[in-house]
Amino acid sequence: MQPKKSEPVHNWSFVFPNDANPQGTMFGGKLLAVMDIVAGIAAARHSRTRVAVASIDSITFMAPLHVGDMVEVIACVVWTGKTSIVVKTDVFGEEPCTGTRKHCISTHFIMIAIDENHHPTPVPPLLVETEREKSAYAAAELVKKRALAQRDMIELPLPRS
Repeated sequence: MQPKKSEPVHNWSFVFPNDANPQGTMFGGKLLAVMDIVAGIAAARHSRTRVAVASIDSITFMAPLHVGDMVEVIACVVWTGKTSIVVKTDVFGEEPCTGTRKHCISTHFIMIAIDENHHPTPVPPLLVETEREKSAYAAAELVKKRALAQRDMIELPLPRS
């Protein structure tokens, strides 16, 4: 397979009242759902396969999104393995009347490319050229290793009686 350059995927929306809690800020789960979709699109465009989420890196909400804010989600493939794809996903809020922007979240989604039988399938390698791309690749490689280590530490559930 030929290496492929990553193409960022952008999504814009508003925070509507039904997206928010009683404090008027966007539900974290709603935002994660949007991020999941945009990350999935970035991974699917790179691999030209169906994809499934295997893991999401730790998430810290740095700034709230309020009802009426515009929300930009940017997702970009930053690392690929044999069948896995790491997508860096950033969220920005923008106050529509002033244009004031704030960085709200950044995280990595680890996706697995799957075939028509839902089995892992190979993905094209990522073309990494610039220093910024190399830095993002190295960071994503650490995220992938940490996710695998965490997966290996998970205990099996207790049997039901």
